[in-house]
Amino acid sequence: MCHYAQVLTIRSATTTDHDAVWSVIEPVIRAGDTYTLPRDISKDDALSYWFSPAHEVFVMEDIKAGKQPGDIIGTYYLRANQRGGGDHVANCGYITASAAIGKGIASAMCAHSLDRARARGFKAMQFNFVVSTNDRAVRLWQKLGFQIVGTLPKAFLHPHQGYVDAYVMYREL
Repeated sequence: MCHYAQVLTIRSATTTDHDAVWSVIEPVIRAGDTYTLPRDISKDDALSYWFSPAHEVFVMEDIKAGKQPGDIIGTYYLRANQRGGGDHVANCGYITASAAIGKGIASAMCAHSLDRARARGFKAMQFNFVVSTNDRAVRLWQKLGFQIVGTLPKAFLHPHQGYVDAYVMYREL
């Protein structure tokens, strides 16, 4: 019987990660039920968005003993939510690889992002548009201290459920 040591690590993304990041984000974008990006967005446009100059991008790797680099099983970006007088509030976007959903990846990435946001001097974090039907994300963000501070009625056109609400979620750091 062969066992391997599993190490999950989060690191800054590089340009060599583009294809791996695309493999994580493409299924979520194509599903169209949690992100507001066009479902038919091109790979180049999606990566330009994710790796925007204003975004600090991270990847989570599953590194198995003796194998480098690891499989990317999640990615997130961190940015200022607004400019000027609102630049003390952070904003993030997270996507977990479909095979890793339910394994604590989003929770670990969020915890990492909260620490990184504090280190960068942000005073709070806000999620501007959490689709209300994304129950798993809403519960996780609440568990991690975010509160729903606003509801945008029927702000998201869900591909299967029609128009659904979106939440603004916030927490101080």
